[in-house]
Amino acid sequence: MEVSHGVKSAFRVREYADPSKQPLGAYLATWLDGLRLAPSTVASYRKNVRLHITPYIGDVPLASLTSARLTKLYRGLETSGRRDGKGSRTGKPLSACTVRHIHTILGAALGAAVDAEPPQLSRNPAARAKPPTAEQARAPEMHPWNAAQLAAFLTWSATGSVLHVAWWALAMTGMRRGELLALRWRDIDLEAATIAVRRSAGLVRVKGQKAVITEGSTKNKQSRVVDIDAATVTLLRAWKRDRGTLALPLAMDHALVFSDLEGRHLHPERFSRTFKTTLARCRKTLGDGAPPEIRLHDLRHTHATLLQMSRVAPAASFGRSGERALPAAQRTAPKATRSNGSPRTMRDLGRQQPVASGTRIMRLVSLY
Repeated sequence: MEVSHGVKSAFRVREYADPSKQPLGAYLATWLDGLRLAPSTVASYRKNVRLHITPYIGDVPLASLTSARLTKLYRGLETSGRRDGKGSRTGKPLSACTVRHIHTILGAALGAAVDAEPPQLSRNPAARAKPPTAEQARAPEMHPWNAAQLAAFLTWSATGSVLHVAWWALAMTGMRRGELLALRWRDIDLEAATIAVRRSAGLVRVKGQKAVITEGSTKNKQSRVVDIDAATVTLLRAWKRDRGTLALPLAMDHALVFSDLEGRHLHPERFSRTFKTTLARCRKTLGDGAPPEIRLHDLRHTHATLLQMSRVAPAASFGRSGERALPAAQRTAPKATRSNGSPRTMRDLGRQQPVASGTRIMRLVSLY
């Protein structure tokens, strides 16, 4: 019996996928070479594949991969998958967050094998594997400073750290480390008291090669403008004047705001270590009155926390810090009402900030 063309086209017939005998490790190497992602992202993928996937299942043919085998890999990594800076096993567990990230990489890579022409897999074994849950992989609880603790650190760093202006800028703007290190003088309008956050600097590591600092888009791929308070404007003016005194090119529009004396990017990881040692000196000097130990990234969370304390709407706070979206609970919860009595949304409040957010934080800090 002949089947009409119309009946045939009504069904989606998937081409049979010949089981691939290609080892996973070889396939992943080819897949990584074809990715069109930011260099830092590809470098991160390569590192995870090299350290946490290839040593364990790199020799397994694609066709032999099963969800059970991937789940076993994840459990092993959670138990003793951590490696040191040289790539040697330490016997310590790998974080659930990192293991979940590895699952994401494998899911994308094996999904590409299914979608390849011709297909290399008939199904994605990662789809039914059991990585750590999102709850298990949740980042540890943050411990931002309060206004008094931030004030104590900034008061000390004014004379105790050559990077005082950098620490101040991070705390008063909520910028990420990479965004600060990619900031150029042309991005700052001191007359309008605004900073345009347009790009981010990051470290790209490839095994066997020297680490390279590159600039790319911000984490959420979007630019934003952040208002700054009068004290921050004054500090940045003085910093620019001092940089120009060291070397005129360091104060030109195209120059990095925070760079070495040659005008090159500061090393992101060394910048974080500098904050750690700076804070350690602060704590030693101030003794009982010193702020608790935090990470450099926690200055960003401190900024967000202080914004909330100063009653800046969450929508505005998230937009200022460059986050992708509000938590669902904050997006839907009504806050106050419109003039007609209907609930006012977070979007409404995000458009109405009568006092600049940077000024609000400065007011809190200046109380101490």
